[in-house]
Amino acid sequence: MATSSDEMKTKPTWRRFKDGDNVWQDLTDKIFNQDRSHKCPTYVHKTPPCQGSCPSGEDIRGWLQIVRGLEQPPKGMDWREYAFRRSTDANPFPAMMGRVCPAPCQDGCNRNELEDFVGINAVEQFIGDTAIANGYQFEAPEFDTGKRIAIVGGGPAGLAAAYQLRRKGHGCTIFEANDGLGGMFRYGIPGYRVPRDKLDAEIQRILDMGRIEVRLNTRVGRDITVEQLEKDYNAILWAIGCQTGRGLPVPGWEGTPNCVTGVAFLKAFNEGRLKVTARRVVCVGGGDTSIDVVSVARRLGHISKTHPNELPERVIRDGYVAHDAALTAAAEGAEVTLTSLFARSQMTAAEHEVSDAIREGVTILDGVMPIEVIKDESGRATGLKIADCIMKDGRPLPVEGTERILEADLIVAAIGQGGDLSGLEQFDNGRGLMNADRFHQMPGRPGHFVAGDIIRPHLLTTAIGQAWVAAESIHAYVMQEEPKRRPKVDVHHFNLLDKLTEANLAPELFDVEQRGDLRGTSSGNWAIHNYEDRSGSEIISHEELFLGHFNYVPRNKRKEEVPAAEEVLGHFHERVIGLTEEEAIAEAKRCMSCGLCFECDNCVIFCPQDAVYRVDKSQRTTGRYVATDYARCIGCHICADVCPTGYIKMGLGE
Repeated sequence: MATSSDEMKTKPTWRRFKDGDNVWQDLTDKIFNQDRSHKCPTYVHKTPPCQGSCPSGEDIRGWLQIVRGLEQPPKGMDWREYAFRRSTDANPFPAMMGRVCPAPCQDGCNRNELEDFVGINAVEQFIGDTAIANGYQFEAPEFDTGKRIAIVGGGPAGLAAAYQLRRKGHGCTIFEANDGLGGMFRYGIPGYRVPRDKLDAEIQRILDMGRIEVRLNTRVGRDITVEQLEKDYNAILWAIGCQTGRGLPVPGWEGTPNCVTGVAFLKAFNEGRLKVTARRVVCVGGGDTSIDVVSVARRLGHISKTHPNELPERVIRDGYVAHDAALTAAAEGAEVTLTSLFARSQMTAAEHEVSDAIREGVTILDGVMPIEVIKDESGRATGLKIADCIMKDGRPLPVEGTERILEADLIVAAIGQGGDLSGLEQFDNGRGLMNADRFHQMPGRPGHFVAGDIIRPHLLTTAIGQAWVAAESIHAYVMQEEPKRRPKVDVHHFNLLDKLTEANLAPELFDVEQRGDLRGTSSGNWAIHNYEDRSGSEIISHEELFLGHFNYVPRNKRKEEVPAAEEVLGHFHERVIGLTEEEAIAEAKRCMSCGLCFECDNCVIFCPQDAVYRVDKSQRTTGRYVATDYARCIGCHICADVCPTGYIKMGLGE
């Protein structure tokens, strides 16, 4: 009976071999043929692609294993706290990043080859919110190295670096030019995406580690000199981010009062100064910042009669002028348009964010380019001339005859960001940014290190990952050690020896004088036998997995509160509604544990020689669930073929 098309869509299966590919039709023939290969199974740990795709380098597979109940916490620790501690080894902001990270890890997830990625962000948000609710704190060492590090910039990179440096026993001082910590978390992302109470909680948890001094409203290069920092501190980390936006490279932009950047627009809103916007807003972009701009503009609306001092561009540009909160009572809906050079499918903004903006009433024009800002006699912009465009050699070219004008009372450019190095011109690499080597040291300037957008504007998760590498380099520098060699896959790896130590199962010390002959030690507990860790150099692909083991399991999706166009005005409730504990556990169970055993028993069940066996319960832990009796093994390869995670490789004995 043929399988129905509906069943094929909902219950996919994969076979290791296609029909006709297997040479040996008889299983006995195959077994005895492979016996001549002298290959026996060994256990090989590799990095999963979710982790390899994460710029922060989180041990994603690890904390998913904990949430699902597979990896057990140390005695006396709740699994929720254990998941929190594993996730924050790389990223101290799980509640924030679980909400706003565009999740390149999910793009890399091997489960995409089966039906749909694992909702990594959703589980991370659950971990972060649970940690805040339960009051989990970071642990800081009691010892003090006596070294003091100056961190210039209190955004994601600076705060993440302070966290990592305090874990190593160093003291830190954060110099922040604004009147609050958080950087782009606070000033670049609206509160309905980043709840301020949770942001404050995650920042405070870092400060509570102690020996972290904070100096707000202090700009290095203006309020304090670089020379003074070099004198007072053992090292300096530059994490100043990119605080300026790029204007449109078209005639009429420069000097036009109601033409502003997306960075300035969002900063004015997030500081609480911008309460209303203009009647007709046109934003040029296509990335996440532009989506935030148009979504905020739709929520703010406009007022019909505006005093010159209350024009939105006056508030955005001034830095001190603020709208009266009473204005919002008279607000009406704004007409908001987003233009993008690229087709909607190629826009860098997340697809669901684009869909949400459309639902909220934003008009999106894709495949168009700005040509000129149209102005009136007073010099104010009244519209933006655009045209359809095609891309040639990476540059947009207008299509003749498609020019038209979008009427606008406010034009916002969200096409990129740049650094503000006024007072720090000595560090400018000629592009308004700072240079850094692979260790995140500043070339030619001993004691100076760099992390975050000031190297190259990118994702928040990238800044957090760079801060970790920079902190490692700073530690080596101030302790007068050689910086350690960075692995090819430079992320936070699961370490089997650490896990065995945590479970009180670490190998015993091998004393040569006591033990004598070094041969014949395979049965002794002096090493991790028949195990190879390739996680620092190899990422496991879906082709190494046995996908036929897995069933179709739909993703547990977070609910979102996205207002319709007629409801969006004044709607500032949080958009994303987190998973319940039951949903988070169910979603974590969809993880295929690529590259590490997840205790499915396939190898034990299918081994025809009973050579593969479960490790005694008293000696069992993550990564050490099964072992092989090599006196029984005949090298038939079946255990490797049926291993869902690709953890078993045939290689021992060659």
